[in-house]
Amino acid sequence: MNGMRLLDAAMITGDALLHPINIGAVMILAPPRNSGEHFADRLYHQTLAQPVVVDRLFRRVPHRSPGTGGLWVWREERDLDVGRHLTRRTLPDGSGSAELWQLIGTLHAQRLDRSRPMWAAFLIDGLADGRLAFYVKAQHVMVDGVAGMRLIGSALSTDPDRRAMPPFYAERDHPPATAGARWDLSAPLRRLAGLAGSGITALARIPESQACAALAMVTGRATVPAVGAPFTPFNTRLGPHRGVIAASWAKSRIRAVQEITGTTAHDVATAVVGGALRDWLSDHGDLPRRSLVAFCPISVRAHDPANNGAGNRFGAWLCPMGTDLADPLKRLRRVHRSMVGGKRYVARYGSAGSLSLAAPSIASTIVQALVPAGPRISTGYNLPMSSVPGPGAEMYWNGAHVEEIYPVSAVFDGQTLNVTVCSYADRIGIGYVADSDVMPDIATMVSRTGRALSELESAVGAGPPRG
Repeated sequence: MNGMRLLDAAMITGDALLHPINIGAVMILAPPRNSGEHFADRLYHQTLAQPVVVDRLFRRVPHRSPGTGGLWVWREERDLDVGRHLTRRTLPDGSGSAELWQLIGTLHAQRLDRSRPMWAAFLIDGLADGRLAFYVKAQHVMVDGVAGMRLIGSALSTDPDRRAMPPFYAERDHPPATAGARWDLSAPLRRLAGLAGSGITALARIPESQACAALAMVTGRATVPAVGAPFTPFNTRLGPHRGVIAASWAKSRIRAVQEITGTTAHDVATAVVGGALRDWLSDHGDLPRRSLVAFCPISVRAHDPANNGAGNRFGAWLCPMGTDLADPLKRLRRVHRSMVGGKRYVARYGSAGSLSLAAPSIASTIVQALVPAGPRISTGYNLPMSSVPGPGAEMYWNGAHVEEIYPVSAVFDGQTLNVTVCSYADRIGIGYVADSDVMPDIATMVSRTGRALSELESAVGAGPPRG
């Protein structure tokens, strides 16, 4: 058995005590030409029958017992039945994207079994023109969004003629080290000692990092204090039902705004989502005077020598979204100033230092939602807003063209809305996940996002919309 990182242990504990903490992705697939009526059947059965060794990442099972000192560890399931993880769904006749996203919301809300590796995949057919959807989900403790998208991308190909492709859960190379390490009662103590030793430098720098961020907040409005976000409908207790919707826009439109304003794609997407949320909150009479605040994960995976695809590797920054500003260009400038400071901060202080600054905001966001009564004026942040890079070229899976890829993120008590941006080929996709009781009209976020992008283009003089 292998020890579990503290962040991952916190996630699995939250999943056990509160709500499922699932993340996932949806691919929309177009079958190859002349593939016949039963392409989905053949694809599903061929994938199940394909002799592959399942990667150990997808064989890990969270476990704790007196023998582990009460700490969460990973044990490995040797004889994995892939048929219990990869299943079929068929939409009713005449179904379209609305019915697909409704099904995705239902599947995303379902808890994964902690007695087995915590992942599932669904091949969904029944869409128009024979198109399929492939939805993969995993408990967040298994993998973060960036690594998850890399795993999916590694199972795709740029070759439309390639067949018998290894599925995303097929074995991959990992650094040797800890695989199959024996676990004994002293292991938790050794692990805690190691964590304490390796964390001394980070802990010593936390006061400095917090002081630096506080100064940035006062002088440049780069971030916000621990309870500096306005309370919104998104900061209530999470219910059992999920709404999911996503759409994509031409990457050239985002890039044009970037080039004119000297910002990044994430900045532009955050400002656009800020405009869409401003529109939604205004229509529902809930627009606060202060700006909404986004919890923005910033990946540190590229700088991590233990980058093997497992677990979570990110820092965090609290970014004002500019929802208090009617001018879309001013909104973008606000977001850009904040994210420049955030990236420098995370690069300097790393995951531990940046998460230490965000910890009071995370706690206040979650705890306030769980308290049955109390003032509802401020909270730590309003929603997560993250970016996940997808494949840069058009991809295929066993001949089926991957037309679109969308992330499906996690929601919690206190943050019942999550927004994730995903690039793929020449498109930028934006996915919304919410408590469907809080945002029953989540489907309107597609048109609101499109309008917000057009308004920003007009404000910067980026020319007419293209796709």
